[in-house]
Amino acid sequence: MQEVSRSGITGELQLSALIADLWWRVDLMNSDILEEEARAGVFDARQPTYSLLALNLRARRDNLVSTIEVLERRSRSTSQAA
Repeated sequence: MQEVSRSGITGELQLSALIADLWWRVDLMNSDILEEEARAGVFDARQPTYSLLALNLRARRDNLVSTIEVLERRSRSTSQAA
């Protein structure tokens, strides 16, 4: 079995796979948010009766999107340097 390098093209592929996986998780969170909003019957996050679970999911999703943006910038800068 061939040993996989932790740098170079393999690292770029791992980063791309991580980014794709994180976007998939964002999609799951979006679905969970929509389900929770439908369950609660409140779709406006500014309403005082908006679900706390949906608010927490929104915050987690937003943090995850920020992380993805940082990783995408790193991926672009790495590929441009190569």
